[in-house]
Amino acid sequence: MALQALQSSGVAFRKILSHFPEELSLAFAYGSGVYRQVGPSSDQKNAMLDFVFTVDDPVTWHSKNLKKNWNHYSFLKVLGPKIITTIQNNYGAGVYYNPLIMCNGRLIKYGVISTNSLIEDLLNWNNLYVAGRLQKPVKIIAMNENVALRSALDKNLKSAVTTAFLMLPESFSEEDLFIEIAGLSYSGDFRMVVGEDKTKVLNIVKPNIAHFRELYGNILQENPQVVYKIQHGRLEIDKSPEGQFTQLMTLPKTLQQQINHIMDPPGKNRDVEETLLQVAHDPDCGEVVRLGLSAIVRPSSMKQSTKGIFTAGVKKTVVYSSLKLHK
Repeated sequence: MALQALQSSGVAFRKILSHFPEELSLAFAYGSGVYRQVGPSSDQKNAMLDFVFTVDDPVTWHSKNLKKNWNHYSFLKVLGPKIITTIQNNYGAGVYYNPLIMCNGRLIKYGVISTNSLIEDLLNWNNLYVAGRLQKPVKIIAMNENVALRSALDKNLKSAVTTAFLMLPESFSEEDLFIEIAGLSYSGDFRMVVGEDKTKVLNIVKPNIAHFRELYGNILQENPQVVYKIQHGRLEIDKSPEGQFTQLMTLPKTLQQQINHIMDPPGKNRDVEETLLQVAHDPDCGEVVRLGLSAIVRPSSMKQSTKGIFTAGVKKTVVYSSLKLHK
């Protein structure tokens, strides 16, 4: 199972986790502090560690965390856990970040998302925000026995493969595939224009091919639409209209809806299946899929970044943005 590749028993990460309330359905670490990257983010030892904590009951969790870690929160802490949870759930991508926290001798950033919101994003790609992070290698530090969550994590990886197939030619390398997958959640992200390193995706993939292979190997071997020549690191897929229609029909719901919105002329009101059949025959099928991704990611990333000014506080936002710009 692909998720086995995500497991980690890192003692350092678990020590950091011990500073937070225990009620977590999933906790993972990601980014340049966890997996080596080339370029500006290559200083792994001093890189900020990024975490996401998934919780079943955000109000209760924030209430306990405010008692343990009052100083982690911006001025919003005075409004209490219910308002914090409302801001978390109803604005941006459903995640509440506290950045620039010193914990166990390391600088960390952690986001909190509800289990239900994460499952929705993993299955439907409503925001492709936390789901996008989970399409790249991460270190799972804690995970409970939530069958729906585990199934959604696996489905997210399969959806990433299918989407990448639609944007690739008939024959390509493993590296081509992993670059396409790693770039899904950056499609249309305004931070890739302002603040982020322009070669970020390549820098993520190049030193971590083995980790991507571990994450996606079983999915690729079991997929009936691909010939996976492992020994040569090459793949071949069915690019016929029939093959592409099959792939389009399995895409996450929000991406299908965005494609339909892009391709459906005013007044036609065609159903999604009819539109996807047209796209399957279109020579620019891959570009249409890419536009659909951008339509999800762009507003999500902008709203989440705007929310970050309030959840982090102005001072931390300025410092954090400065760190990003001067990597």
